[in-house]
Amino acid sequence: MTSRSTAASSKTAKGPAAGVRLAGIDAARGLALLGMMATHLLPTFESNAALTPTWVGLTFSGRAAALFAVLAGIGLALSTGKQQPPDGPALTAARRGIAMRALVIAVVGLTLGGLDVNVAVILVHYAVLFLCVLPFIGLRVKALCAWAAGWILLSPLISFLLRPWLMASEPPLQLSHNPGWEDLTTPGQLLGDLFLTGYYPVFQWISYLLVGLIIGRLALTSAIVPVLLLFGGIAAAAFAKVLGTAAMEQWGGRAALQDILTDPNYPLASLLQVNLAGVRQEGSWWWLASSAPHSGTTLDLLHTSGVAAAVVGLCLLVGRLGQWLALDLLLPLRGPGAMTLTLYTAHVCVVASFHLKPLPVGWTEDGMYFAHAALAIVIGMVFAVLKWRGPLEWLAHAANQVGRHQRAGIR
Repeated sequence: MTSRSTAASSKTAKGPAAGVRLAGIDAARGLALLGMMATHLLPTFESNAALTPTWVGLTFSGRAAALFAVLAGIGLALSTGKQQPPDGPALTAARRGIAMRALVIAVVGLTLGGLDVNVAVILVHYAVLFLCVLPFIGLRVKALCAWAAGWILLSPLISFLLRPWLMASEPPLQLSHNPGWEDLTTPGQLLGDLFLTGYYPVFQWISYLLVGLIIGRLALTSAIVPVLLLFGGIAAAAFAKVLGTAAMEQWGGRAALQDILTDPNYPLASLLQVNLAGVRQEGSWWWLASSAPHSGTTLDLLHTSGVAAAVVGLCLLVGRLGQWLALDLLLPLRGPGAMTLTLYTAHVCVVASFHLKPLPVGWTEDGMYFAHAALAIVIGMVFAVLKWRGPLEWLAHAANQVGRHQRAGIR
């Protein structure tokens, strides 16, 4: 959710300090924002004993947040040299700038953590991911591919082995709330939650930024790369989901996991389709065979990475179509996608203001979501047309420039 193209060309820069950014990347980020808003405001399960998944849960749960993380990696690649990674002093400066940007995001995230809100705020995890990916910024595509493959394969296994040990601690190294300023006084619990036991486990989620760095180093303005991203992403996502479903439903995985759950009536079938966050994944190796959203397994990481790649490819293709038609087809998405830190923060604050309160008279959950989405789109479009950065995007950009020892100016 950092600053995320003008419409006339996919190669047009937003300003001399921003460098070249593709409208399709901002549009994909806008889709991720709208998807996350949907999971915050609309039910992902029906309110029945079976917790029947809703279309929102089946469509957006796990995928929207993963798309954000992949796009973070793409953004880092685009801001540090696109196909040619930086080296020497340029690499050092780039890493300083990213670290300063991460600091701004962490401050915003820790502040939002103090709100009473039923939203798993991603910003602190997002900031930590920026710091964790710093050693990989200078790597070329082949090396990044090797690291990404290894991380997707091995990080879930390592996490599976470590989590029971962290949860057996007294108190367990897990937060029951969003990370806030007060949690800095218990660093062990905070770090355990951020990296392994929390809603967005950074240790596995580094995979997404590595995938994003790979995509960002490709020739995204070429005609063939978006097509490869679209169809390659669909193939990877389908393969992972089919394999995970077969493991659970045909090879006995779900039955084995159901047997070790404390409550035998727990609707595991529904959770495997929508969200495994909060379920203690221990006691059976079958957990690693799942492709469930927010399970953090290899198949989950592969599926959501594939979806993210396909979305990016599709948005890039729509951008090329708009360029050919001389129409700004992506404006409703690239506008909010260019200022997601500001809009996400405002969205969480508004949701917090209604937490545990009845909706205003005449409002429904659907109406509330569409109001949030419409406002985000309209505000984003206005800022895009006026070529303004969002307030928090300006702050993050200024921090990045200070980190690089460049003069920060208002665009």
